Amino acid sequence: MTSSSPREVYVWIWLPGQTGPVVAGRLAPSPAGLQFNYGQSYLQRDDAIPLYWPELPLQSGLLPLRPGLSMPGCLRDGAPDAWGRRVILNRLFGDSAGGVDPGVVDELTYLLNSGSDRVGALDFQASAHEYHPRLGGEASLEQLQEAASRIEQGQSLPPALEEALLHGTSLGGARPKARIQADGRQYIAKFSSSTDVIPTVKIEFLAMRLAARLGLNVAQVERREVAGKDVLLVERFDRPGGKRVGERRMVVSALTILELDEMLARYASYEDLANIIRHRFHEPRATLRELFGRLVFNILCGNTDDHARNHAAFWDGNHLALTPAYDICPQARTGNEAAQAMLIQGQNRNSQLDLCRRAAGQYLLTPEQADDIIQQQRQGIHDHWAVTCDEAGLSAAERQMLWGRQFLNPYALGK
Repeated sequence: MTSSSPREVYVWIWLPGQTGPVVAGRLAPSPAGLQFNYGQSYLQRDDAIPLYWPELPLQSGLLPLRPGLSMPGCLRDGAPDAWGRRVILNRLFGDSAGGVDPGVVDELTYLLNSGSDRVGALDFQASAHEYHPRLGGEASLEQLQEAASRIEQGQSLPPALEEALLHGTSLGGARPKARIQADGRQYIAKFSSSTDVIPTVKIEFLAMRLAARLGLNVAQVERREVAGKDVLLVERFDRPGGKRVGERRMVVSALTILELDEMLARYASYEDLANIIRHRFHEPRATLRELFGRLVFNILCGNTDDHARNHAAFWDGNHLALTPAYDICPQARTGNEAAQAMLIQGQNRNSQLDLCRRAAGQYLLTPEQADDIIQQQRQGIHDHWAVTCDEAGLSAAERQMLWGRQFLNPYALGK
């Protein structure tokens, strides 16, 4: 920890239907970890909702942490991940940031140095009385691409670029990204990385567009070319548009729903998530069918990065509802055998459709219904492949590289 580590952070929330935040409570170190307690002013509000009921119910006093957690999961969901931490270290340490262990900076410092336009409806402040958003500056996609490249190379940024990149520090994930606004909508811009060995941005665009064409509920995406590099724009589903500008929707990750810490993410299971959906989600039967479809598509397209932070749900204070799918990004692979990031059935995570068929009952599907979903997706990938590859700007060689390796791999099909 740094010598100037904060002793506490105040959590602010955008309540459902509201366009401005109110203070909800305080997060501070304790012998058990980082613990939260609600403020009395918040508890006395008629419209107060729990930040996430299973772990932070509306009650007075210091709330205990769930077993195995060092801070409440619903608050950790709003903290910066690998990319955001790199940007923050660059801000704090300049050119020497490349040699700094991220663990030198404590969690509260990361929270207070990340952008306020984070995923969901929470923010973190040093004050319980005055809200001061950390919004950063505006910049073009060209400038943001340049800033992301400089961060990857361990170079410090000019003040203007540093402020512009602040938006992306609280958006999660490991890849370079930033927040932008265009045509009255908000997007997450995901940039090409110097470490890419395959055209990752084009491939993620391809997978997301194919998933949408197959009938899955997927975040809308656009592909842009900036300074000779590809940029993926993902429309934010946690920011209502139209007449509801200024509102924010609360979001919790599947990792939080499963009550797991990052260190235990390997135990995350589709079976356990399906069981929670049956008991706590709005419209559970339709949600289970959607989750099964996403699992099948992840296997068919070679997305083995389907970890529990890449699944999420809206939280309105009473119910959970699956968000649109995001981060569907087929991974580079050399051989046939592969495994999903989340367990599929028991301790088995093999990327094979037969395993999905055997698990169909967990999703309230008959074997015939499960097989229909699988066959429709296989046929749909064939039907929409050419036109979607055209939209993605993939060359003939790149299409050939993907077909039968990431997409419709023989191992996945059981051949």
